[in-house]
Amino acid sequence: MLGRFPAALRLSRGLLRGSGVRARCGLRAMAGGGAEEDEGQLGDFFDYMERLRNYERSGVPRGAGTDSDDGFDLGRMRRLLRRLGDPHTHYPAVHIAGTKGKGSTAAFLSNIMREQGYNVGCYSSPHLLTIRERISVGNNGCPVPVELLSDIFYEAKEAIDESIVFENGALTHFEVFTALSFLLFSRENVDIAIVEVVIGGPFTVDIEQIIRDKAFLTQSPVISACDPGIKSVTKCICWDNGKPYQCCDISIKILDDMPLSMELRDVNLQLLGNHQRQNAVTASCAALCLRNLGWGISEASIQAGLEETQLPGRSQFLMQEEASALGVDGTSTILIDGAHTEASAKALLDVIETVRPEGPLAFVVGMANDKEHLAFARQLLSGRTPDVVLLTDASIAGGASRTMPASSLKEVWITAAQGQGIDYLDIGCVSSIKAPEHARGLVGASSLNSGGRKPMLIGCHDATAVSCGPVRAAARLLLERTMASPGLVCVTGSLHVAAAMLQQVNSVHEPS
Repeated sequence: MLGRFPAALRLSRGLLRGSGVRARCGLRAMAGGGAEEDEGQLGDFFDYMERLRNYERSGVPRGAGTDSDDGFDLGRMRRLLRRLGDPHTHYPAVHIAGTKGKGSTAAFLSNIMREQGYNVGCYSSPHLLTIRERISVGNNGCPVPVELLSDIFYEAKEAIDESIVFENGALTHFEVFTALSFLLFSRENVDIAIVEVVIGGPFTVDIEQIIRDKAFLTQSPVISACDPGIKSVTKCICWDNGKPYQCCDISIKILDDMPLSMELRDVNLQLLGNHQRQNAVTASCAALCLRNLGWGISEASIQAGLEETQLPGRSQFLMQEEASALGVDGTSTILIDGAHTEASAKALLDVIETVRPEGPLAFVVGMANDKEHLAFARQLLSGRTPDVVLLTDASIAGGASRTMPASSLKEVWITAAQGQGIDYLDIGCVSSIKAPEHARGLVGASSLNSGGRKPMLIGCHDATAVSCGPVRAAARLLLERTMASPGLVCVTGSLHVAAAMLQQVNSVHEPS
């Protein structure tokens, strides 16, 4: 991932601050968007947003890449921001761009700046349980409070209404919410905004070149987190309160363009995998660049910010009480990860092989219909062969138009298994209630292959939407199939699937 740092980010001495101690947003508040808050007063806001075009729900439009009503028209966004007073020009910002890892890098950098005591605005997407998760402001990283979002919406509504009319109804859900976040950051007088840049569709393959071209035009230095002067290593995986973390060393010594130097030892990252260590390095480079531009950022704040960062739905191991909410009582460990591309599947395998290299393994997979399903399946099957694969339907952005049917996904996984010479048994459609009997009848009758291993079970769960049912069924199939130590059930394929699982967990733990 590359970063560019224009002179506008230089900080006046009046804004330099020391490190501060603050109350942190807990995991459940992060995952659930502060489930304790009543979102009832946002009813008008939700209704309003629901009427706008939502490409997250319908998929990338055919006109993407063109400045048209059916495309990603930056002119339309500029006109909307102009009506709101160009709030994005009222504070310095760091834009995080790339194909993968943007959200993690933004979270790392935001927490680094918060540790130093800055008032930080962070904007990222998608969300898991509430759209308020996309915006955080202040020094605790929690989702934007209900009242604050409501106030900024009513303040901006007249200007947005005018823009919708002027743009002939072409204004999108994402554009409006992004503009609201910029306006909110301005009203809250943030010291800096960390903004995840969504560049997709036809622009995906050109992201690096776009960044380099922009840097050339603004005469900004370009820093690569893959510079040979950067070294990082995971020394060990440790466990705390039933959850794993990776202990890392990070060394940064860059001499060209913008000199950067830092040595961190024993950094305990809650986000797992080599890819997350690399994201932590990228965020550290960004923090050092900001320091060179005049921002007061200590190495202690960098390490504390990295260690503080956690993202629900990304390589998230559930605690036993959370797994119990899904109906899995100590029979299996549950891992939730929103991987949905070939690259993120590879990263997920890295986490599994690092944290749980042995033992029974099951995948529960639900995906959108516009993903590379075969490449995703092949990648997950390139590691150790799972014992069970259950496919399920996934509601994407609250709708079914982008859902990949579980039956179609099953055919994809069968094709992937055949292509990799993996013995499998199609167990058809199963339910969590009948999974043990289903497994006994089929698995008992199946024979071992030449390697002394039973065939991989591939089936669909009969739920009409993702719920705790597929996880419970997979855990029971694992138990009946292996009769061994507790296994690992990995729920993956989409952040929307991850959100559905976490919603189940939160619904049990929320106070009545």
